[in-house]
Amino acid sequence: MRTSETRCHWTTSSCTGVPSKNRKKFGGEVGKILHWDTPWTKVMDNSDEPFTKWYVGGELNACYNAVDRHVLAGKGNKVALIHDSPLSNTVRKVTYGELHEKASLLAGALARYGVKAGDRVVLYMPLIPETIIAMLATVRLGAIHSVVFGGYAARELSTRIDHASPKVIIAASCGLEPTKIIKYKTILDEALASCVEKPRKCIIFQRKNVEVCDLVPELDIDWDDALRNADPHPCVPVESNHPLYILYTSGTTGQPKGVVRTTGGHLAALTWTMKTVYNMSDDDVWWTASDMGWVVGHSYMCYGPLCSGITSVMYEGKPDRTPHLDSTLG
Repeated sequence: MRTSETRCHWTTSSCTGVPSKNRKKFGGEVGKILHWDTPWTKVMDNSDEPFTKWYVGGELNACYNAVDRHVLAGKGNKVALIHDSPLSNTVRKVTYGELHEKASLLAGALARYGVKAGDRVVLYMPLIPETIIAMLATVRLGAIHSVVFGGYAARELSTRIDHASPKVIIAASCGLEPTKIIKYKTILDEALASCVEKPRKCIIFQRKNVEVCDLVPELDIDWDDALRNADPHPCVPVESNHPLYILYTSGTTGQPKGVVRTTGGHLAALTWTMKTVYNMSDDDVWWTASDMGWVVGHSYMCYGPLCSGITSVMYEGKPDRTPHLDSTLG
């Protein structure tokens, strides 16, 4: 990966209203929300502003905090995700146990294709549970995911693939809009034709209830086959300031810039806000209207709710017109 990305952390500005001398104490209390494989040696290192480092020396895994610890606590049967898709006329509930099983197997498949800690995996997927499973499987290995918004065409996708240089790309056969099917796999094939950086493999999730695509021999692997032939992979702990994901800016005024979120401080801040800012408790259901290709989808559809052990709604549609405004608002 080239080194032109913008690094973004949970900075001291996140501690709004907290006196400077108390920020380290406050940050230490917030960090206790997460499970740590190795305790941190320093709560905050602000010697290179604005690139503040949090929980220096501490090691953890994002997938473990989002899934494994809840399953180990006996909550495997609790619903983690509700996929409500009026566009495909389906509602699907995914438990923490199912997330654990599938993320573990997909992580095993990624490892089989050479993905390890620090490697990048590009995701080009719609608003479906498999997108979150792919995110969790990637970070389970200590690898770094980069989700590309499905509204981007081949040229924009190609630019992001070349910059991230992923070992593996995970994509879906298609996405859905109110009036049409978006052929994700066709767009991916077009993007790869112009890419300099080529992935080793592409794992393709076939949306069998919508549209199935053709696979490229020797390159594409069917999602179900990848999981069927994989062994579960354990979580790989990473240092707190290890990158969690890369998310690219739109590139409206120039080349897209890769924004990097680190693991420990970001997860701690998100999990803290779920209860302290939004007053969410264990039995609550949380809905964020976003695409997974945007930062709000990452923060408050995936990591915030799941690390808090609550239920998160994924609504595949346009809230202002799917199927029409009155029915969406109930």
